[in-house]
Amino acid sequence: MEVFLGVQQFIDNLIAYPLLIMLVGAGLFLTFRLGFIQFRQFGHGIKVATGKYDDPDDEGDVSHFQALTTALSATVGIGNIAGVALAIHWGGPGAVFWMWVTAVLGMCTKYTEVTLAQRYRVVDQASSKLIGTVSGGPMYYIEHGLGKAFKPLAMLVAGAMILTAFMTGNAIQANTVSDLMNSEFSIPTWITGGVTSTVVALVILGGITRIGRVTGVLAPVMGLLYVTGGVIIIAINYNGVFPALSSIFTEAFNPTAGVAGTGIGILLQTILWGVRRGLFSNEAGQGSAPIAHSAAKTQEPVSEGAVALLEPFIDTIVICTITALVVLTTGVWKDKVDTQLSMGVGDFSYVAEINGRYQPVDASAVPDQLIIDQGIPVTDENSGIMYAWHEVPVDQFFVDAENAVPFTGVIDTKEGVAISSIDQSQLDQLYGQAVENGAPMTALAFEQGLGDIGKYLVILCVFLFAISTAISWSYYGDRCSMYLFGTSSILPYKIVFVVMHFVGAVAGLNTIWGIGDTAIALLTIPNVLALVLLSGVAKKLTDDYFNAFKPGVSREEYLTIARSRAEKHQSGSEL
Repeated sequence: MEVFLGVQQFIDNLIAYPLLIMLVGAGLFLTFRLGFIQFRQFGHGIKVATGKYDDPDDEGDVSHFQALTTALSATVGIGNIAGVALAIHWGGPGAVFWMWVTAVLGMCTKYTEVTLAQRYRVVDQASSKLIGTVSGGPMYYIEHGLGKAFKPLAMLVAGAMILTAFMTGNAIQANTVSDLMNSEFSIPTWITGGVTSTVVALVILGGITRIGRVTGVLAPVMGLLYVTGGVIIIAINYNGVFPALSSIFTEAFNPTAGVAGTGIGILLQTILWGVRRGLFSNEAGQGSAPIAHSAAKTQEPVSEGAVALLEPFIDTIVICTITALVVLTTGVWKDKVDTQLSMGVGDFSYVAEINGRYQPVDASAVPDQLIIDQGIPVTDENSGIMYAWHEVPVDQFFVDAENAVPFTGVIDTKEGVAISSIDQSQLDQLYGQAVENGAPMTALAFEQGLGDIGKYLVILCVFLFAISTAISWSYYGDRCSMYLFGTSSILPYKIVFVVMHFVGAVAGLNTIWGIGDTAIALLTIPNVLALVLLSGVAKKLTDDYFNAFKPGVSREEYLTIARSRAEKHQSGSEL
């Protein structure tokens, strides 16, 4: 297993930064090639999404709005709660600015991939509602858009998407919920896993129409709950809003780094953390959302592309910004709070002061023992190395949760225990003041703003986000399974998906996280290349559509023109 994890980590490190450069570069290229479509047609996307031009007779399985909410259910999730906190922790407030930049570019990327997915989707009206009449996504526009010679690449993308669906989109979501329920309410993970698996099974076994109906309610409700709570906290801390916004802009280009930031290359770190969390928050370029949007009822590929460009705006510009302002105005991103410190597991690490800032050190450089005297680390005898929580040094250690009795002894870094010099007792955990990170940081911010209500609101949102993400990703995987193995594989795939959800709830997922991250990279790289190669098709479709549907077109005019264009298309005439 260690060899496997080593290979996986090597692959991940090798492709991580090239992947980010590809995603940002493709976003810039497509933005210019399509004439800043995300700005020009933002309003049109809203009109289509809200049903102004819906035609129930169009081919497809769900409405524009249901396709949008299905895709949003997969993208709006744990990343919005934890991802922003991670970016601020490592890159400082300026990282939020770079999240915004990637969201703006991602709007065009997502427009392109969804337009292409609609253009090359496969419709089979003979299929049942359980199976769905439409299949689309990156595997289809790679094979049919680039040609049969690219089918092996399309199969690779489909296989990687199934892996991602099982793990990142499913097992990890289940684990997040079960771990939270266990830590907050002491509910055994198998009970939580059984409940969430049942919910997921009841929804996904009903096919895309049931998925669309459920996400059409669940996504708006969970988004409204989270945003409302966040806006209330921001209103309470209104005096801190302008300073927070100011810090986002000023530190985007002249950062002092995050709480765990490094001294040299601070600007690069701020940019990288903002770009990384932004791109993987809204999933632009990943090829997943086009599968959901392919099922939309429409004859016009561009109309659904216009709907899709709203996703990064909603996900990153709106919801992630709410999280960022809550974290920044409450100040929890740099506050140290009472924390139970595990000695050998959890979020601990070892750091040393380098170039004026604390930076993580390699395990081989850590002494066998760190000396603690009356709760204070003896840094000169510890070779300057300190025990850290979320990469930030802990200044003082205690043996009790009330922080009343200082600890004296050593931390055995090899065995992962603290050994008291008073009675030679071994302790698995100590207590002290430490910074939070990820979802706990956001939960702390909501709790500080709204009390226990805020904490439980975040817990509820984590539950809803995780369930909705699993539901949506189940559909992504079943389309890929059908592409690779045919319609007979859909039911077995769904059964395995539900089983994997339960396994994820009760298992440790370090390995699954790693496999999922690598799978995402393996499907994103060929997808981005295909978007660039097919950008000419996207531009032709875009120009043709907006030449036919002028600004301000009424519903009646739109439907008349759309039906005429559909008839010409079916007869083989050029539009």
